[in-house]
Amino acid sequence: MKTSLFRPFAALLLATPLFFASCNDDKDPEPEADNEFITTVRYTLRPTSGTGQAVTAEWKDVDGAGGNAPTISTITLAPNTTYTGTIEFLDETKTPADNITEEIREENDEHLVVYTLNPTSLMTITRTDKDGKGFDVGLTTTVQTNAAASGNLTIQLRHQPGTKDGTAGPGSDDANVTFPVVLR
Repeated sequence: MKTSLFRPFAALLLATPLFFASCNDDKDPEPEADNEFITTVRYTLRPTSGTGQAVTAEWKDVDGAGGNAPTISTITLAPNTTYTGTIEFLDETKTPADNITEEIREENDEHLVVYTLNPTSLMTITRTDKDGKGFDVGLTTTVQTNAAASGNLTIQLRHQPGTKDGTAGPGSDDANVTFPVVLR
C-alpha cells in the first residue's frame, strides 16, 4: 500500500517544475537598437545664389570621449545669405571610415537632427527632408543667415526608435556637438 501512494506523489513532484516552467509568461525582451558610434560630424553649406564657395565645418573626436579633445571647425558664413545644408555622420575608427549617414537615411523614422542656435537671432535653419510619417529628419536643411554676428550652433542626432513624434524629446543622443559660428 505504501508503494502505490509513493509513485503518484513522486510523479507529481517531478512534474511540478515542468508545470511552473510552462506557466512562465516572461518573454525575452526585445533587444534595443544601439546608438550609433559617431566620431565625425560634417556640415556642408552651399550658397543658393550660385556664387561664393561652399563651407564645410567638421567636428572630429576619433579617440572618443575622455581621450584627446575634439577638433572643431568654425562655421563662417556671409550675413544675409541663403544656403542649402547637408550633414554627414561618420565612424572614423574603421578603415575605411563608415559613413553612417545612409543608415540614418534608411532608418529616418528613428532619427531626428536637432539644430539649436545661441543666440537664436543668428540665423534660421529649416529641415527640408521628411520621414514616411511626415516628421522632419534634418539630413538636409536650408539656412538663412541674418546680420553680421557670432555665436554657436549645437547639432544633436537624436535616436528615437519607436518613439519619434517630431520633437527632440524622446530617445537619446547619437551625437551632440557644438560649432562656433561667425557671420561676416
